[in-house]
Amino acid sequence: MENKTVWEKYDRKMVEECDAFGRDYIDFLSDCKTERECADEIRKEAEAAGYTNLEQKIREGGALKPGDKVYRVNMGKSILLYNIGKDPIEDGMNLLGAHIDSPRLDVKQNPLYEDGGFAYLDTHYYGGIKKYQWVTLPLAIHGVICRKDGTKVPVRIGEDPGDPVFFVSDLLIHLAQEQMKRNGATVVEGEALDLIIGNRPLVFKEKEGSASYKLMNSSDAPEGSAKKEAENAVKQGVLDILKKSYGMEEEDFYSAELEIVPAGRAREAGFDRSMILSYGQDDRVCAFGSYRAMLEVRDVKRTACCILVDKEEIGSVGATGMQSRFFENTTAEVLHLLGTDSGLSLRRCLANSNMLSSDVSSAYDPLYASSFDKKNVAYLGRGMVFNKFTGARGKSGSNDANAEYIAHLREIFDEENVQFQFSELGKVDLGGGGTIAYILALYGMNVIDSGVAVLSMHSPWEATSKADVFETMRGYKAFLRKAVKLG
Repeated sequence: MENKTVWEKYDRKMVEECDAFGRDYIDFLSDCKTERECADEIRKEAEAAGYTNLEQKIREGGALKPGDKVYRVNMGKSILLYNIGKDPIEDGMNLLGAHIDSPRLDVKQNPLYEDGGFAYLDTHYYGGIKKYQWVTLPLAIHGVICRKDGTKVPVRIGEDPGDPVFFVSDLLIHLAQEQMKRNGATVVEGEALDLIIGNRPLVFKEKEGSASYKLMNSSDAPEGSAKKEAENAVKQGVLDILKKSYGMEEEDFYSAELEIVPAGRAREAGFDRSMILSYGQDDRVCAFGSYRAMLEVRDVKRTACCILVDKEEIGSVGATGMQSRFFENTTAEVLHLLGTDSGLSLRRCLANSNMLSSDVSSAYDPLYASSFDKKNVAYLGRGMVFNKFTGARGKSGSNDANAEYIAHLREIFDEENVQFQFSELGKVDLGGGGTIAYILALYGMNVIDSGVAVLSMHSPWEATSKADVFETMRGYKAFLRKAVKLG
């Protein structure tokens, strides 16, 4: 079974809609490179589309009714959207679930040091990366500094044309004979992924009250604190900039969350502009399609819900990951405001729900053909991707979707003329991956992984097909409108 490309079925109007959607997606990728930035942007767009804050409804003791739309944000890093349907919520919801975190470098809590005339930030990589891909790239710093007095200072450096960027150095090829003998996992060590952030020493006053200045090195400086400052003059220069720009002291690194990501905007790729090249498409490509489908769908019969969570790249752990009770607790609040206030109602609602676990799949790469089963792999440009199962090798750690559910989805997408394909994540014995699907399946609902094929997944710059991005959003809308209770 071989699909044609999506491009072959689009008329001019559909191509124009696809291109417009791609431009919106490029803006989203360029502006939202962390989970906090994603959650905040989605909240703003949801409010503009008529969604209200569930927390406000709870405080006011209000009620919900069919047609109401609410959202709830969890610690600024994950967000839920609910569009209340006409059918009883005990009969289940139609759920879309994606994650908004991506592999990156995180700044450690005691990170700033000077060595060899450079100021560095010590980092700890987050998620599955090939460490050697992160050297000699222009990098940006995104995040937040939380001071002891409760003030929160956003940080975003390296994206505007006038901003500086940062980088991790690599050993020059002329001296890399020993380095080149290492395997790919160790050619660059994790502790070598430290970010260069400065090289200019701070200029000190020659003496108190003097109008003249000079650079003090350790031989010029007197004993004591001045000598220590002079020995770390580049570090002190960076601290001086941080103080002036953000009111930040060195101790504020303890309560800062700073993420190192590739600098620069997402771009169209190819002479034909058919692809999108960007950081963070795993899994923001599915998150974007999911929440846009939620904002655009009208008059749903079954309650529609979109789950956008953090920490998937490290196992969906923590208070903002899918394994937390945030989704379950929030759904209980929704049931309460609908006048269906019992633990049994919640269990029935979750068990009767259908879910598309909106996550990416690996795209076939002809340059590495030996890693794929060509009959069971996703191809760029051939539409929405379904993975009946994920996991590793013998399906370990996988959700494995039921045939009855897949048949129901096939019927929906054929009726709505949504093109789709089925895939596995590479050859059986090579490895594998996981998503949030298995966590939602614990409630007894129908779940399958569905999303967009990504080329060079988990690299600093990943590629997708514009047509796949648009077609997947169309599929998500069709699912929210038409999926029904099974069994």
